[in-house]
Amino acid sequence: MTDQEATYVGIDVSKQRFDAAALPGGETMSAAYADLNSLRAWLEKRGPRIVVVEATGGYERELVAMLATAGLPVAVVNPRQVRDFARATGRLAKTDAIDARVLAAFAEAIRPEPRPLRDEDGEALRQRVARRRQLIEMRKAEASRLETAAARVRSDLVEHIAWLDAAIAKADDDLDGMIRQSPLWRADDELLQSVPGVGPVLSRTLLAELPEIGRLDRRKIAALAGVAPFNRDSGKMRGTRTIWGGRASVRSCLYMAAMSGVRFNPVLRDAYRRLSDAGKPHKVALVACMRKLLTILNAMLRTRTPWTETTVA
Repeated sequence: MTDQEATYVGIDVSKQRFDAAALPGGETMSAAYADLNSLRAWLEKRGPRIVVVEATGGYERELVAMLATAGLPVAVVNPRQVRDFARATGRLAKTDAIDARVLAAFAEAIRPEPRPLRDEDGEALRQRVARRRQLIEMRKAEASRLETAAARVRSDLVEHIAWLDAAIAKADDDLDGMIRQSPLWRADDELLQSVPGVGPVLSRTLLAELPEIGRLDRRKIAALAGVAPFNRDSGKMRGTRTIWGGRASVRSCLYMAAMSGVRFNPVLRDAYRRLSDAGKPHKVALVACMRKLLTILNAMLRTRTPWTETTVA
C-alpha cells in the first residue's frame, strides 16, 4: 500500500458513543458503546495504516482493547498535541472541540507510531501507582495543615495522617506483590533498580506509566517522558530551549532520581559536574541528567544489560 492509498482514521470518544472519520475520502461513522462490532467491521474494511484516539482518562479503554484484539494499529495521543496541531493548521478555534475529522487529519499529517497498549495487568499496575501518588499528595497536604491547625482539629489530622501512612504502606506491599508475580516485570524491575539513584518508586512508575521504555529510541522516549528540549524560536528571535508536555508523573520521578543520582551515580555525577563547570545553571544541568538517566534505562531494557559504571547513554 502506498502513502496515497493508505487510510488514516481518527476516533473521537465521548461518554455515549464513538465517532470515526477516515482520510482521504472523508468517510464517517458513529457507533454506540454497545455496538463496537460495527465499528470494528468498518475499520477492518478500510485497513487503516494508523488509528488515532485521544487519551480521555478512561473512556477510550474498551475501544483501544478492541483495536488491539483486531490487530489494528492504534496510537493513543495527548489531547494537547492534537489541539496544537489543529490550531496551527486552522482547523479549530480556542474553544472548539476536537472531533474525529481533526484526529484523522492529525493521523494523516503526523503519522504517529503505534504505541504498545497496556494489557489488563498493566492497567491495574498503572492505577495502583497512581493511587499511591494520590495518597502521598494527601499526606503532604494534611501534614502542611497540621503545622498551623488549631488544637481542636489536630487530633483529627493526626488520625488521618496515621491512616494515610497505613494506606501507603499497603499500596507499597500490593505493588511489590504485583511485580513479583510477573516474571517480566520482576526482571525489568531488577534491571532498573540496579542503577544507582533508581529506587522502587521510579522503577514502578516507569513500568506502569511508560510501558514504551526499552522499545523506542532515545529521542522518542525522551519526548514521551517530557524531558526532550524544544526550541522556542520566532523569526530572528531565538528563545531558550525548554522541556514541556510528556507524562508529568514520569518526569517528576525522574527529577527526584536525578537529584539522588548526581550524588551517588558516578555517570550522572560526572555529567553534572561537566555541565556545571561549563557554566550551565543548576536546573539545566539537572534536566540533562534526567534525560541521560532515562536514556541509560531505555538502553538497558532494550539490550537486557545490567548496570555497570561503564554504561553510557
